[in-house]
Parts: sequence; C-alpha cells; structure tokens
Amino acid sequence: MRTLRTLALALAVTVLTASCGGEQADGAAGEANLAQGVTDDAVVIGTHQPLTGAAAPGFRHVSTGARAVFDYVNDNGGIHGRRIEYQVQDDGFDPAHTQEATRTLLDDHGIFAMLGGLGTPTHESVVDELNQRGVPDLFVSSGALSWDQPEAYPYSYGFQVDYTREAKVQGAFIAEHFAGDQVGLLYQNDDVGPASHAGIEQYLSEEIVAWESYDPGVPELAGQIAAMKESGADIAVCYCIPSYLALAVTESAAIGYEPQWIAPSFGADVRIVTGLIEEYAQGTPAEDIPAEAFLDGLIITAFLPMAAQSDDPWTEFFREIHERYNEGTPFTDTTIYGMAQATLFAQLLMAVGPDLDRESLLATLNSHEWAGPGLVPFVATEDDHSGYTGVMVVQHHAEGGVEVLQEPRTTDGGGGEILEFALDRPSPVEVPLSDADAAG
Repeated sequence: MRTLRTLALALAVTVLTASCGGEQADGAAGEANLAQGVTDDAVVIGTHQPLTGAAAPGFRHVSTGARAVFDYVNDNGGIHGRRIEYQVQDDGFDPAHTQEATRTLLDDHGIFAMLGGLGTPTHESVVDELNQRGVPDLFVSSGALSWDQPEAYPYSYGFQVDYTREAKVQGAFIAEHFAGDQVGLLYQNDDVGPASHAGIEQYLSEEIVAWESYDPGVPELAGQIAAMKESGADIAVCYCIPSYLALAVTESAAIGYEPQWIAPSFGADVRIVTGLIEEYAQGTPAEDIPAEAFLDGLIITAFLPMAAQSDDPWTEFFREIHERYNEGTPFTDTTIYGMAQATLFAQLLMAVGPDLDRESLLATLNSHEWAGPGLVPFVATEDDHSGYTGVMVVQHHAEGGVEVLQEPRTTDGGGGEILEFALDRPSPVEVPLSDADAAG
C-alpha cells in the first residue's frame, strides 16, 4: 500500500510540473523526497521572514512566537519522539531575497515543509517552486487568494483570513454603524488592494471617495494622506502592514486630519504600531502628542485572540510560553500569530502519528477538522485551502485594552452572506502539542 501511495503522488507531481511549465527537481516525487527532513528524532521545517527591512518592525515577532512554541514542544518530549528544528531565513520582504532564502531552506537545510512564509509579493515569488518540488507549503502568512487554489497549488494552504473576507466584514460593519459617512481606502499596491476592494465594495459604493495606494518599498505617505483629507473621507480604512499604518496615522495627525481609522488583522498590532509612531513623530508637528493617543479608538478586525485579551485562555497560555522562552521581547499580536501557526502545525504532527512523510501530512490535514486558538472556523480540505474564514470587530482604547464591537462572523471569498456561527473552541489543556501533553 505504501508503494501504491508513493506512485500515486509521483504521478500527481509529474502532472503538476507539466501544467506549470517548470522543471521538476530530480527525485522530487520519490520516496526519499517524501520523507526529506524527517529522521527518527527530528523534523526540519523552514520559513522566510522579514527580519530586516521595512516590514521587520511589524513582523519580526512572528517567528519568535513560533519558535517559542516549538521550544515548548521540544522541552516536553517533542512529537512522536521527534524534535522540531525550525529554520528561519531573512528575506527583507524582498521577493528576490525570498527566492534565495527558499532555495537555502530546500537545498542546504533539506526542509520537510515550509511553514508560514510571510508576505504576498514575497511568497508569490516562490509558490511555484515549492509546489513543483512537492514541498508542503503550510499556513502562508498572507491573506492573498493565491494560496487557496488547490488545482494550481495542491501543496499550498492559507492561514490568516483572506483579504476579501476580512474586507467584507469591514464593509458591512461600516455600512451598518457609519451610515452616510464617506470612506477613504489606503492600501498596499499588490494583491492586497484588489482583493480588499472586492470585499468592501460589496457593501459600500458611492460612500468610497478615495483610493490611495502605497509601495511597500517607499516609506512615504504624505501625498496619499493629503489626498484622503482633501476627499473629505470620514472613515479611513488602511489595508496596510504595521509600519505603514503607523506612518499613515502620524502623517494624518501632522496635517490635522482626524478620520475614524479602521485596520485589518495583518496591520493593527497596537503595541508594535505605537512604538513605530514614537519613532516617526520625532521632528514633526505630531511629536508632542502622546503615542498612545494616535491609536485611541482604532477599529480592528481579528481572527485570533489578541494580546490585550488577557482573559482568553489561549492568550494566557501563549503568554506563559512567551515569558519562559522569549524573555526580553514584547508580547504582541504578531507574537500570538506565530504561536498560533506553530500550534496548528504541532496539532497536525500529533494527528499524523509516528509514520510521517509529506503524503501522510497532507492526507491528515485534508481529512480533519481543526480547532484551537482561532476565533473562527479553520478550513483545510482537498478542495478548499482557505484557512481561517472570518473575523471579529474590536475597538482599541488607550486606557482600557480592546472592546468587542461585533462577535466573530464567517463568510466566503465571493458574494456569500456574512454569518454568525457556533464554534466549539477547545482550551489549551484539551489540545496536546507534545508527547508529554499526550501522556499527561
């Protein structure tokens, strides 16, 4: 039976390679390749992350969060006797560097799987190669729709809620709670923009009076913010990574523009953004404003528990791990993001069992229902690689943490309804992540 499964996967990879027009690496579908990165006592995984560059301040804590969970797992006996070896390569949020980093992970480190490769333009530069080489490309750190294309990319799976679903919830919320207000959009000039517009414009049309884009390689928003002010937008929706949300609100304060800011899950890590605001405000008319005031009242959409939600059992669990393994670093929403990814991967390895290879990993991922830290349903099947499927709406208060304005809701990436749902969300004690947890 093992031989038949291996032959079936070999045929699938051959067909995929032909359809993509690429060249398959020698032995990519062979049995040795199925188990690449797996030994009796270790499993090697990798990721590309922006540890330097414009995106680093917002996202460097994703990999530190994931590593802390893997350290916890390894200190508790590993998973089926195997330690998790987590290789992180810096790509500076530059697609050319992402390609170099990915080949280092594949050829020098011999990784079993890619976990949480971060960024839309960056990961798009390597998704073809990962799929052509039959490498599980799990839980991509981007809300682009690219990762939910099972026919084109059978090895790639989304994680965070996609940009369209998130923007749909935002659009419906704005239409209900800010009826009659004019809306301006500020967005990254890659897939983030069109995908977000496809969601928010289902609920807002004439209300949108400004569409302003930015290049993630150009740290300048003066023109865009001036144009949004000129448009008369009462609501400013920033589909931005954290460094550009910080730049936007700082520039806005400097010219006396005071809209209601709304930000998505991938850009609104309040602790990170506040630190960046302190830096950006120096030498500007906004430098005398307390940094905390810039984000007071910020409306955020989120699919994971937040660092400020101290009463959430998963936040409490992650904070305990963080304090043990990440001493001296801040505990942020992006830390929790990386921890949640690592938790889901550990759950997957536990479910696969001791007979681990790429085939058994994906078969298990596609055939189970996954619940854990997330606040909304998570989807991973053979035909649907979308990941988390909705968001809640909260408001940040400088003096009092976050207030939930709307409980989590789920939707699709098309024209479907936004729905309430019931989720059987387990506590950390109900989710074994290591051999010691399972035995205890």
